[in-house]
Amino acid sequence: MKLIGITSTAILSLLLGVAPAYAQHEQQGEKQDHPEQQQNKPEQAKPQQQQHAQQQQKQSDQNKQQQHAQQQQQSDQNKQQHAQQQQKQSDQNKQQQHAQQQQQSDQNKQQQHAQQQQRSDQNKQQQHAQQQQQLDQNKQQQHAQQQQQSDQNKQQQHAQQQQRSDQNNQAQHAQQSRQGQTQQPQQAQQRQGNEQPQRTEQQQHVEQTAWQAHRAQSWQSDHRDWQQRGGYHGYRIPDDRYRGYFGPDHGFRIYGLPFLVVGGYPRFQYEGYWFSAVDPWPEYWANDWYDTDDVYVTYVDNGYYLFNRRYPNVGIAVSISM
Repeated sequence: MKLIGITSTAILSLLLGVAPAYAQHEQQGEKQDHPEQQQNKPEQAKPQQQQHAQQQQKQSDQNKQQQHAQQQQQSDQNKQQHAQQQQKQSDQNKQQQHAQQQQQSDQNKQQQHAQQQQRSDQNKQQQHAQQQQQLDQNKQQQHAQQQQQSDQNKQQQHAQQQQRSDQNNQAQHAQQSRQGQTQQPQQAQQRQGNEQPQRTEQQQHVEQTAWQAHRAQSWQSDHRDWQQRGGYHGYRIPDDRYRGYFGPDHGFRIYGLPFLVVGGYPRFQYEGYWFSAVDPWPEYWANDWYDTDDVYVTYVDNGYYLFNRRYPNVGIAVSISM
């Protein structure tokens, strides 16, 4: 486009320079020929008119050429401006497209980074949850093992205490058996006459404290029968002995009977046997039921239970030893 503009400018300048020179040359020729023209004016009138017409036509052609050159130059300038505008518009479009592509690329990168971060956070949360779950399981297992070991230790201690107590009870029972023939008739006469043996204040306090500590908060939830305890594994009273002194027809009162506290459980002796109350007594029984109420021991549902005649539908699980 610039080459076309330069060429057009050169042609226009050449035309403008040739026209004045040609006009001057024509004027000189006219001056030289003027005497002859004056002499031959009538004869040369027509050629001069023709020559003048040719000059006018030539001048008109030169003007047309100048106008055409100017128009061509203006057209070239317009084309050049249009080309520049198109180039500028093209550059702007390219810049806009590049900016949009860059923006889209940045958005895609941000989305990818956000997704990666989200996945990373989810993985971390899952790992943390798994680690926490494993830690909780380990703690539960350790606690269960510790609880099991503690229960085993308690059972061993209780078994040892029970064994020592049974040995002591057997020794006491052997001594009491030698005196049983004289004591039992006397105790029977005392019960028939509603006479209660005397106890010291210390004995009363020990017995009362033991029974009160063994009272249920809610018997329905605290009570467990022998089936729930895994079955009865204590001493079993011989049948002939059981029929003579135990069952619903053979009631007695705990008041005045030999009493011990073994392993936190209240224990009393009746007819040569020691009875340990392994079940708590119901909270709605009288506070001194063990002194005032008639009770009996019976074997039912594969275990021994202590029943209170005042509350005949409730049985307390008891364990028997010699």
